[in-house]
Amino acid sequence: MKRFLKALVVLALAGPAAAEGVTVYKIDGSFEDAAFAVESAIVGRGLVIDYVSHVGEMLARTGADVGSDVQLFEAADVFLFCSAVISRNVMEADLMNIAHCPYGIFVADTGSEVMVGFRNYPKGTMEEVQNLLDNIVQEAVEK
Repeated sequence: MKRFLKALVVLALAGPAAAEGVTVYKIDGSFEDAAFAVESAIVGRGLVIDYVSHVGEMLARTGADVGSDVQLFEAADVFLFCSAVISRNVMEADLMNIAHCPYGIFVADTGSEVMVGFRNYPKGTMEEVQNLLDNIVQEAVEK
């Protein structure tokens, strides 16, 4: 779980242009509105959010402990969840798709922009998850 979150943070920090392997949508609006829209889009599909990782708070809290005074985000959260139906489909196709669960969508405010996104998944058996995440994020961005 820690590696997954660390990878999301590293990819998010790279920015949309350099964030190979990440789909990112920039939005007009506040972090709070974007986070609420993402949460609503996930829950609105009957999915349960297992955990919200407050990555921005963690980075702000631990910066001095690791010798940094750089503020990376104004706010940043990662919503972690699964879909029983889709997870079963992709794992029946390939048991090793367990490595990709749970799925995460991040919302981040860099101070100059608010973005919503997710890690891209391999083509093939994980395309159903990729489509789910993209649909959720597009719905959230449109609100």
